[in-house]
Amino acid sequence: MTDLSPITALGAAGPWAKSYGPLSLSENTMLALTSLSLPAQTVVPSPFGLTLPEAGQSTATETHGAFWSGPNQWMIEGYGLAETDFAAVVKAEADAGYVTEQTDGWCAFDIEDASNGDAIQKLMQKLVNIDAHQFSPGSAARTGLEHMSVFVIRRSQSKLTVIGMRTLAGALMHALATAAQRLEA
Repeated sequence: MTDLSPITALGAAGPWAKSYGPLSLSENTMLALTSLSLPAQTVVPSPFGLTLPEAGQSTATETHGAFWSGPNQWMIEGYGLAETDFAAVVKAEADAGYVTEQTDGWCAFDIEDASNGDAIQKLMQKLVNIDAHQFSPGSAARTGLEHMSVFVIRRSQSKLTVIGMRTLAGALMHALATAAQRLEA
């Protein structure tokens, strides 16, 4: 029998991480994701006590998060829960909704800024068509980054998460790292 070993979206045994000046970039391999969509006229649930956000927004607790992805649609996040049946847990929290497992379809990169957000704003200005000065903590958007479609979530003044398609993990990591390296220079 073949001995299968789990690998990250970048094909390694463990998550990738690198620092460039004040910016620390790391692959978040433990983020669980499910999509939640609600039929029209359905009461909006509060999975894990979250108030599901409006367009352009995100919300979070210490263990879970949600960001808007379309009319009556959200991505629900489980921090540190990638190796669980997260979709089943979300379905139990939002029984009237349509829940689809998304964890293995996406990759996430966390960007932390030791300069309290200045370097993140400069990085965003190089990479995405979002007004970095208006993209405050709690903001979320789907946008283009080079040739990819990504979700960008402002977790705090000094933390940003970029979520992209797993099949493009290498290209996404390269784009983020190259831009961060150029800012450092």
